[in-house]
Amino acid sequence: MYKVGITGGIGSGKSTVCRMFAELGVAVYDSDAEARGLMTGSVELRETVCREFGDDIYKEDGSLDRARLAAAVFADDDARRRLNAIVHPAVISDFEAWAQRQSGDYVLLESAILFEAGLEGHVDLTIAVMAPARLRIERAMMRDGARREQIESRMACQADDDFLREHADMCMINIDLDELREEVAQCDKKLRYRAARYGDRS
Repeated sequence: MYKVGITGGIGSGKSTVCRMFAELGVAVYDSDAEARGLMTGSVELRETVCREFGDDIYKEDGSLDRARLAAAVFADDDARRRLNAIVHPAVISDFEAWAQRQSGDYVLLESAILFEAGLEGHVDLTIAVMAPARLRIERAMMRDGARREQIESRMACQADDDFLREHADMCMINIDLDELREEVAQCDKKLRYRAARYGDRS
């Protein structure tokens, strides 16, 4: 199975791009959502997270307290590295198993921290979604109901556009939705062609 990693910082529109690919019949693995599911559903993972960050990282109903976890890791580089070391191996294993169950031409791995987590080594091609910082901040504030300072703090923890341009195989600029949809459609054709060639070689 040909695997494509797609990333982008907060407010870039990465999830919007993934939805557009999904509308074209592409299976998308949302690593952030799946990580949360694994952290709740895996007893071993849950116990490890509690040992590192305390039992109150989970709510009384057993669900992950995302706000508390975010507060713990966004402001502390060491805490973020410890969390990633716990969660990323489980996500990679789950993604690989999921990809083998898919039947399309290719699959997408969606991750806000694709490169930071070393996930690029588990895909065949990477795409970065980018947008002007001002627009990203406005989108994220509206979506999350967060203050500008909170969004800027999260952005500071993520790879910047210069890094993404240098490391990603392809880049998409998300400003106008109609133009973005057309770009996604053209990219889908290229990826199906690449996937077919990949299949011929395997």
